[in-house]
Amino acid sequence: METVEAIKALKHRYWRACDAKNPQGFRDCFIAKGASIDFGALGRFDDADGIAKVFESIALQQVDGKPVILDMHHGVLPDITITSETTATGAWTLRFRQVNLIDNTETVSTGEYDDEYVIEDGEWKMSKCHFRPYWSITRPVTADTVVTAE
Repeated sequence: METVEAIKALKHRYWRACDAKNPQGFRDCFIAKGASIDFGALGRFDDADGIAKVFESIALQQVDGKPVILDMHHGVLPDITITSETTATGAWTLRFRQVNLIDNTETVSTGEYDDEYVIEDGEWKMSKCHFRPYWSITRPVTADTVVTAE
């Protein structure tokens, strides 16, 4: 159970880094070299450095010193299988919400993660992170909508 909880904590750190716009925290969740990343429309990569750059270019956008892409990741229904003392697999359902203040839209979506984990330098890291969307809905953020972001 300790291993499963450590892997859950890793995935939660990943989502917190996404929502907090923390590129280093995001990157630190993956192995140092050679991760398999497939985020569909956001890209496919054979190392986490590529998706980390995409993350920075989207998440860190600002207008007048304020963030304009606001994300909320909720990972639920973890299904983690320990395959050895140093490897595991996992599936998660994502509930995702994004407010885009450039396009004035709100998107709500869901999908499934297919992950693989390994121990690297004594810590669990993601060596594979593939995401498959199930559905999404995008609607306008109207002029009378109040959005505050710190």
